[in-house]
Amino acid sequence: MNEHITIDTPDGSFGAYVAKPAAASAPAIVVIQEIFGINADLRATCDELAKQGFIAICPDLFWRMQPGVDLTDQSEAEWKKAVAFYQKFDVDKGVDDIGAALKVARGYAGANGKVGVMGFCLGGLMTFLTAARKDPDAAVAYYGGRTDQFVDEFKSVTCPLMMHLGEADEYIPAPSREKIVEAAEGKENVQVLTYPGQNHAFARHKGVHYNREAAELANKRTYEFFKKNLG
Repeated sequence: MNEHITIDTPDGSFGAYVAKPAAASAPAIVVIQEIFGINADLRATCDELAKQGFIAICPDLFWRMQPGVDLTDQSEAEWKKAVAFYQKFDVDKGVDDIGAALKVARGYAGANGKVGVMGFCLGGLMTFLTAARKDPDAAVAYYGGRTDQFVDEFKSVTCPLMMHLGEADEYIPAPSREKIVEAAEGKENVQVLTYPGQNHAFARHKGVHYNREAAELANKRTYEFFKKNLG
């Protein structure tokens, strides 16, 4: 079962896609988009989380520029549009919008009060920053681009955090990946997992670099992580 809801902020309101499990009570997970908006990939991700017993809420983070962005990685024209949104995106306001979504998720009908956050690509970075700034109960970041530029914020991450990184990621080269791994060392609440031979977005449904084996492994680890930390 799914629905669309509206989330209010002091700056205005934005939409979110919600996928709901069969259970009467469940933890919630705020799912953060890539540069392509709330597209079929993200809706499928939410639907899969619902099948695992979670309430999945995917907020429209590009609403300040254009509400309802829905693109794919299948054409050059869509890539250009997506990159343009990415370049204009305000990371700090984005974290605040995710914070508003977390608040809604905690009080959502049927939610048990525990809330996690997970995201991909841009959403991976936003998940990391949200873990550092907004105190979710758990967080999972998939190949968050530019995370290496914000490693000082690891000191503020107190919740359990899992990070998935491809070892052949063309947007997170080895030096950047190593910087992330090094910054996470010594933090018992942070686990960085790397995937040999995997490009950026290896878990994107029907994506150019989708790898079923790696995606299924990462997703299995994610589901188990959230079930352990969100109850």
